[in-house]
Parts: sequence; structure tokens; C-alpha cells
Amino acid sequence: MSQSQQIKEITDKLEKEIENLFQSDKYKDYLKTMSKFTSYSVNNTFLIAMQKPDATMVAGYATWQKLNRQVVKGSKAIKIIAPCPYRRKTETNAADADGQPVADNEGSHPEEPEEKVLMGFKVVNVFDVSQTEGEPLPELAHKLDSTVAGYADFIDALKQFSPVPIEFKRIEGSANGYYHLADKNIIIDDNMSQIMNCKTGIHEIAHAMLHDRDTGNTDIPDRETREVEAESVAYTVCQYFGLDTSDYSFGYIAGWSSGRELKELKSSIDTIRQTAGRIIAGMENRLDEIKKLKQISHSSIQKGVDALEKSGPVHHRAHRH
Repeated sequence: MSQSQQIKEITDKLEKEIENLFQSDKYKDYLKTMSKFTSYSVNNTFLIAMQKPDATMVAGYATWQKLNRQVVKGSKAIKIIAPCPYRRKTETNAADADGQPVADNEGSHPEEPEEKVLMGFKVVNVFDVSQTEGEPLPELAHKLDSTVAGYADFIDALKQFSPVPIEFKRIEGSANGYYHLADKNIIIDDNMSQIMNCKTGIHEIAHAMLHDRDTGNTDIPDRETREVEAESVAYTVCQYFGLDTSDYSFGYIAGWSSGRELKELKSSIDTIRQTAGRIIAGMENRLDEIKKLKQISHSSIQKGVDALEKSGPVHHRAHRH
């Protein structure tokens, strides 16, 4: 089976399994909670990412209270722009049904008061779930805890392929990792399992490849589509290399989808397959290079050992003083 056929088979399975998840009670409970969250514009999601790149679930102070969670005292608010309609009274000339000015008995054109609704904007404060405490929120995605055969080589290959540096360090909050739009690097939480590290690395590489305006890509989709694309790419690449991330990826993608019709996944399927193919090809090349370097190194060491054995034992003469 060719690489493209394997990728298609994997993404077909992905779509089918997420559709099955939509039928579950777990998804119904999740939707009930998520309906309380606002869907932010593309510009606001970029503002959020610039101020708190590890943000995963954002809402205003009052919304968190409705969810029985409190913003932790001293938390730094994330600033976004919100529409602010306001009313303004103006005076206009009276007009007839045809829009023509109406004159009074004295021949003048009296003005009538009119109220218009205008749209302004204001800065509002929102907070990420990591800045709150209280009742837990329902989850669809569950973190994975398995090890990965050849883990060190896989991570090395990821770092070599990634268009930006990858760093492992502690992330405060619930984010597994993030692509920093300003610093142009990928941060992965250093307190996760091997398989989560691999999956998260691919997820963030997909963001760096597809969703950075500075790369010249001006057609950036909304956040829901961006997250569906990144996680679908991660799932596809991981499955290709024998790493099963179903328990996490299915729920994550379902959670970011806007409905059961899976419009984000279906509209992006070509992008997902092409991006997964690029990452797979790049990873395979780098894994082959790593393997060859190890073989050369092993061969050199073995030749040295063989040469020493052929030369016989080395005797050291003791010196007395």
C-alpha cells in the first residue's frame, strides 16, 4: 500500500470514529458545558495566543462563575476586543413615504428626533481555564501514558524536521504544548508521557506550518478549524508510525468541531492529508539518517575494538622511584 493510500485509510477511520463519538452521552454532557463559551473571532484568537500562548479554554469572569469556577486572585487578564453597540440621537428632516422632505404650513422643514444604533468596540478581560479553580469541566480527550519504541530517535527526527526550535519545559496550566507566534518556537510540557510528547510535537509543527501569518499564508482559518487540522495531522502521522493516539485525538477533534457534520474536518481533509504526507516523508528521511549515523558510529567502534584485539595485550612497565 502506498503512503497516500495509508494516509487516506487513516483519515477515513478518523472521520468514522469521531462520528461515533458524537452519539455518546459523554459528548452530550460536554456540549452542555461548552455552549456557555463564546466563539472568538480570528483576530481575538490571535490576541489571546500572543498574550498567553498556552491558553486552551478562555471565558470572561462572569462565565467562569456560572460554571462554578473562580478566577484565581492575582491572575493577569487576557485583553481582547469586544463589540459595543450604543445609541445616538440625531435630528433629521421629516420625510414622506417617498423620502421627500415634508414642509409645514409656514413652508419650513421641521426636524424630527431619530435614534440610531451604532457599533463601537471596547477592551474586555478574559481568563484561561488554567487561571481558574473550582468544579472540573467535562473532558472528551484523555491524556495517553504509553512509552514509544525508539523514542529518542523519534524526538530527534521531530526536532530536525520542525521549521522552528522545539523546547521541553514545564507549562503551568492545562496546555500540553504551544507554538509561540512571536518567539517562533514550540514549547512542549516536560511532565508528559513519551507518546503525548510525540503527538504534541507533531500537533504544534502542524500549527507552525499551516497557521502562521508571518510565513506568507494569509488564508488563516478560524480557531476551531486550526485545532481540528493540527490534531488530525498529529493523529495521522502518529498512526502511520504505529503510535495510537485515538483516546486523545478523537475527543480533541470532536471538541473543536462546530457540529456533527464535521465541516472543519471535511473542508480541510486535503490540507490534513498533504501536511501529514510532508511530515511523514520528512520524518522518514531523518530517521533513516539517524539510523545510518548510528551504524557508522557502531562500525567505527567495532573496528577499533577489533584492531586492539589483533595487536595483542598491551604491557605497561612499572616505574619505581
